[in-house]
Amino acid sequence: MTEHQHPAPSTEPSAVTGVPAGQPLVEVPRTGIRSGFTPLETLDRETRDPGHFGPDSVSWRIHHDPASILGGIRALAFQSLHPEVMLGFAQVTDARDDAWGRLSRTGRYVNAITYGTLAEADSAAARVRRIHGALGLDRPDWLLWVHCGAVDSWLDAHRRSGAPLTGEEADRYVEEQVVAARLVGCQESAVPRTVSELDEYVRSMRPMLEVTPEAREAVRGLLWPPMAPKVELLTPARPAWTLFALTGVAMMPRWARRMFALPGLPTTDLQASVTARALRSSLLVLPEDRRTNPHLTAARIRLGLAEDRLAG
Repeated sequence: MTEHQHPAPSTEPSAVTGVPAGQPLVEVPRTGIRSGFTPLETLDRETRDPGHFGPDSVSWRIHHDPASILGGIRALAFQSLHPEVMLGFAQVTDARDDAWGRLSRTGRYVNAITYGTLAEADSAAARVRRIHGALGLDRPDWLLWVHCGAVDSWLDAHRRSGAPLTGEEADRYVEEQVVAARLVGCQESAVPRTVSELDEYVRSMRPMLEVTPEAREAVRGLLWPPMAPKVELLTPARPAWTLFALTGVAMMPRWARRMFALPGLPTTDLQASVTARALRSSLLVLPEDRRTNPHLTAARIRLGLAEDRLAG
C-alpha cells in the first residue's frame, strides 16, 4: 500500500482529499506490473553513495532475499485488517483489478529507498508522501500500521523460510526500518525499534482490526489476480502464483487467519513454513542476476561490490 492508483485527475471537490475544485489531484501512477519496472539506465550508477542503509545493513539482506516475495504478500493481506486504512484505500484504487500494480509499485518503492542513493530514496519518498497527501491517506496512525505490518511480515517470512537471522539481527532490522517509517511520513517517536516493541504494537492494535468487505476484496485480488489469457493458459504462472499467494496469506498470525475464516491451526503454521522453505530454496537456484532488482544492481555498480556479496 505504498503508491496508489486513481481513476483520473479530478476537477471536482473531493470528500476524501479536500483538494479545491479545478485543481488536479496528483500525478496518476500507471497500473499493472509494468508500473513498478525501473530501467537500470535511469538509476545512479556512479555516485559512491550507500544510501540510507548500505551493504552492511540487515535491510539490504532481507529485502534481497527471495523470502521477501512471501513477506510482501503477507504484508498486503495483514495490512488490510485495518478498517479505516482499507476504506480510504478502496476509495482511490481498485485492489482487485490492480493487484499486480500494487505489488509492483510497492516493490519499486521499497527497492528505491533500500538500495538507492540518498537523493533517489528521498525523491521516491517525497513522491509517495505527495500521493498520500493528495489522496487523504497520510494520517500518521494509518502510516504506522502499514509500516509495522510490512516490517513484521518481511521479518516473519525471512525467519520462517529458513533464511539465517539472529535475534540481534532481527532487532537491528526493526531499528533500521525506522528510517523507512520516517521517510514515508510516520511520527518517528511512535515507531517500534525492537522486535518486542513491534510485537507489542501489533497486540495493541488487535481490538480495532476487522475484516471488512474491502479487506476481503483485497485478499481475493492477491489470491486470484487478473492474468492475460495467454499467460494463464500457456504458462505455469497461475498455479505458481497461487502457491506463493496462498503461502504468504497462510503466514499471517493464526488470529488474523481466523478473522478471514481461514484455517487457524498450528498445523497450518507448520505447513506454511515448510512450503515457504521449499519456495525460497527453489528461487535460490535461479542465477543471481535473474533475481536481483535494478536498484540493487545499480548500487553494486556504483559501490564496486561483488555480486555474491548478498547472494543467497
